[in-house]
Amino acid sequence: MNLLRRKKKINPEQYEYVGEIKNQTVEIQSFFYTATLLEENPDFQLKDFINFPKAQHTSWVNFHGVHEHEKILPLAKQLQLHHLSIQDIFDVKQRPKFQIFPDYILLNINSIFKEDDALELYSEQISFVLGKAWLASFQEKKNDHFTHLRERIRQDKGIVRERNADYLLYLLLEAILDEYSLLIQSLFDEINKFQSYNINSSLNHAVFQQIAILKKNNLVLKKSIVPIMEFCEEIELTTHISIEDSSIKYFKDLKDYCKHLIEDTEEIKSGLESNINLFFSAQNNQMNQIIKILTIVSTIFIPLTFIAGIYGMNFEFMPELAWPYSYLVIWIIFIAVFSGMLMYFKRKKWF
Repeated sequence: MNLLRRKKKINPEQYEYVGEIKNQTVEIQSFFYTATLLEENPDFQLKDFINFPKAQHTSWVNFHGVHEHEKILPLAKQLQLHHLSIQDIFDVKQRPKFQIFPDYILLNINSIFKEDDALELYSEQISFVLGKAWLASFQEKKNDHFTHLRERIRQDKGIVRERNADYLLYLLLEAILDEYSLLIQSLFDEINKFQSYNINSSLNHAVFQQIAILKKNNLVLKKSIVPIMEFCEEIELTTHISIEDSSIKYFKDLKDYCKHLIEDTEEIKSGLESNINLFFSAQNNQMNQIIKILTIVSTIFIPLTFIAGIYGMNFEFMPELAWPYSYLVIWIIFIAVFSGMLMYFKRKKWF
């Protein structure tokens, strides 16, 4: 992984991409729409930036890839984005956050996904810049979660074509939260699998490693949800040119959605901790059983060793050694002591 770190720079407009260098080419798509008109361009070009945003239309431009400065800076300058906002778009390794500027709102969030059958979750940054009647979105790579929204715009389903760009942002965030919800449900499914484990036979290092990964995934999801909830709470309290009063109720709904998902992550955390405690208890119980068996065996052989030690001291005058049946008597004593102690332990239900 080739990562570029932020360096001290004299020119604040000298931007660096901080993240994994992608081989793919940056792709740009645009939508300009009203309640009755739609103009879609799946191959938006640099020369078209001068027409963004389009007057009397709701304008949406989406970037797949943010590692090519020359394709993003013209739009950033066209929209008069602050140089800190531009660097935040290029820095895909930072924590999710939002910033409110006089003419626009910047929101950086994480899109969480699984790769194939891998248990561990991966993330990519998605940046949204919302202005009055326009929205620009920047995805780290082509891993689209918004196909159904594009179809709604094309087919004029629902009220998306009748509303402003703030409603479009609401739909995009809702789609991200829906992805979070599916991942949270998969975590619940993984936890439920532990209920079918035979803790006496399934207990091994792999189980604890799996729980550790699930805890990490749960924490990643929670850290990704909280900034969206904080953003929605701020929208309720702030008057901004890019947010219509009629749209605030949608962001309230998103806030409630976030709270519900956070409650789910807390429940998952409790479930994982309960499973860890259960497995540790089972592991300790197994260890106690082993120690108990070894202790019983040692206890049984202590008197036998004592007797054998006495008659193995090779003293010259030991009358018992001259008896013709002394060997047989010793074995009878061994067997009697062994059997007696086993019966005693069994009566005490020590095994």
